[in-house]
Amino acid sequence: MSFEEIRIICIVYASVILPLVIYFKYKSVLPLWVPSIYLVSFFACAIGWEIWFTYGLVDGVPVDLRRTDALNNWLPKDINWLMNSLGDAGAVMLGGLWLMWRWAKKDYNVFNKWSWDAFFILMIWCIGQNILVEMFLYHDQISEGKNLSWAPLSPLGPYLNPLLFEFNNRTLMLQTQIPWLILPAIIYGIIIKINKKVS
Repeated sequence: MSFEEIRIICIVYASVILPLVIYFKYKSVLPLWVPSIYLVSFFACAIGWEIWFTYGLVDGVPVDLRRTDALNNWLPKDINWLMNSLGDAGAVMLGGLWLMWRWAKKDYNVFNKWSWDAFFILMIWCIGQNILVEMFLYHDQISEGKNLSWAPLSPLGPYLNPLLFEFNNRTLMLQTQIPWLILPAIIYGIIIKINKKVS
C-alpha cells in the first residue's frame, strides 16, 4: 500500500470519527439541534449524491472501478457512501456551522436569523474543503474522464461537467462542486426554521 493510499484512508476515517468524539465531549454545551442537523446532513449527502457517485447509478462509473484495490479493500464500495456521507455531515457541515458561529463572535443569534456574512463563511468552508478533496484526496478517482453518476444534488450530472481548472495534472470539475453550492443554504434554512419553532 502506498503512502498516498494510507493518507486517504486515514483522512476518511478521521473525518468520520473525530466529529463524533468532539460531539460527545462537548454535548452538554451544544445546541439541541446539532444531532438533528447531523442526521439531516447525513441523509442529504447520502441521497443527494454519495450513493449515486459510489454506485455510478445513472451514466456513471462505480467507485470500485475508479480507484486502486488497496482503497477498495479498506473502503469497500458498500460502505464508501456511508463513510463519505458521515464525513460530509460531521467534518464538513457541522464544522462549517461551528466556523459560522465563531465568525459571529459566538453569538447564537446567527442560527436564529439569516446572516449573509455567516452564510458566506459556511459557503467558503464547504466549497474550499471540496476543492481540496477533489484536488488532493480523490484526484485520481474523480478526475476528468472518470464519469460520476447524475445525482439529485448534482443535477447537471456528467452531461454538463466542464473542467473548471487544472493544477499539476489534477482537475477540478463542475459536477462535484454543485452539491456544495446547494446544500449549505438548505441546512442553514432548516436550522433557522427549527429555532423559530422552539422559540
